[in-house]
Amino acid sequence: MVSVELKAIKKDYDLGKTKVRALKGINLTIDKGEFIAVAGPSGSGKSTLLNLIGCLDYPTAGEVWIDGVLVSSLGESKLNKIRLHTIGFIFQSFNLIPVLNVYENIELPLLIRKDVNSCERKKRVTNLIAAVGLAGQKKQRPAELSGGQRQRVAVARALVTRPAIVLADEPTANLDSKTGIEIIELMHTINKSQATSFIFSTHDPKIIRRADKIHYLEDGHLKQEHTL
Repeated sequence: MVSVELKAIKKDYDLGKTKVRALKGINLTIDKGEFIAVAGPSGSGKSTLLNLIGCLDYPTAGEVWIDGVLVSSLGESKLNKIRLHTIGFIFQSFNLIPVLNVYENIELPLLIRKDVNSCERKKRVTNLIAAVGLAGQKKQRPAELSGGQRQRVAVARALVTRPAIVLADEPTANLDSKTGIEIIELMHTINKSQATSFIFSTHDPKIIRRADKIHYLEDGHLKQEHTL
């Protein structure tokens, strides 16, 4: 089953009088349950690609399909629904809410969705806190946590809605090598146990070595695919 399909995707940005083409005719298919790395130098279009898959931006041309739905033609309200129900996000800067503790940060997406009752919310959040090894820190706020602990919170928050797809933009960039490996292994375990599709934009060779497939971006083009 296909999770993501990009067809002839182009993305342009206007910078004053200059038009910059970030993506130049990308075709890409990602199957359900794959652990995918999108690699390439800075400025190659990796984050742009993830933003399009994550319904955070529209392509200039081409089609974006998510779980069989043509999302590149949908309005904002329907895109919001897909972001809340189908996609989880993990960012290199963690993007946690400073005034909320670990439990509250993880719970937040379910409160926004409003379709999960309080009993189910508590069960999901508690189980994920245990799964990411933070049971002893659930009442702590982000400022009281290490970088690795904050990224574990971000992973749990991305998974609490039980998304089909998790997008991770340089998730190990702000972590030391040992912690980065622990986070990668955590996500890989979840990928295999729950068949959640993970798509990374990354420079990190540790993620690249763990990936099922590696797609290389350079100057807005997919140069090659490598299957491990």
